[in-house]
Amino acid sequence: MSLIRNIERKYGWRVVTLIHRQERMGFLGFPVYRYIDIEDSETVLRAIRTTPPGQPIALILHTPGGLVLAASQIALALKRHPAKKVVIVPHYAMSGGTLIALAADEIVMDPDAVLGPLDPQIQVGSAVFPAPSLIKVAKVKGNSADDQTLVLADVAEKAIKEVQEIIVHLLADRVGREKAVEIAEKLTEGYYTHDYPITAEEARKLGLNVSTDVPPEVYTLMELYPQALQQRPGVEYLPRPHVPYYQRGAPSRG
Repeated sequence: MSLIRNIERKYGWRVVTLIHRQERMGFLGFPVYRYIDIEDSETVLRAIRTTPPGQPIALILHTPGGLVLAASQIALALKRHPAKKVVIVPHYAMSGGTLIALAADEIVMDPDAVLGPLDPQIQVGSAVFPAPSLIKVAKVKGNSADDQTLVLADVAEKAIKEVQEIIVHLLADRVGREKAVEIAEKLTEGYYTHDYPITAEEARKLGLNVSTDVPPEVYTLMELYPQALQQRPGVEYLPRPHVPYYQRGAPSRG
């Protein structure tokens, strides 16, 4: 909280964090995956509502995604905030996290951070299938498709259309409706696999307003959210002060 307060004072933002880590519970170490849920959306919406209309909001995102409903609520509420909105992605914001990022006036990504595609995932029993793939299967089978396949394809088409409408709503006033539709189609219609990493450079090519000037305080903040461990980590190194990306190529002194 002290660090968040310092960031707010330095940059004039209202800082909100949405950070998910994979937890482990019990002595057997079963993984518990965190994702964007309704509780998250309620809390973020409360933070947005209590932010003065003229104050910029910086939302720090670190998430694998989550419920479309919850992510959509956060994205639409962020979009409605009158002042500037900045989404900061120090590592990754996939799926629903990307949807939220599209609501920002500026997406600030670490040069090695990634966003992800927004193709809806349809649950069928214990399995989850990409909506574009379900539609493709129904088209390939044609008249021989069974009722369940046709129903799933119908649901998949509606899911894609709904997500596309939200994306266009979030982007149209900044990139124009035609470009917004183009971005929506590329992110939702199976051009990528669902876990494809969209880099900052590729996000710019899509037409998004992306910078890589992550405030150094954000990296310090992320260190306060360590992954819960019950065994030796696979990666270890001696800690050093963070070196900004733009200084990595600077010549060393002898």
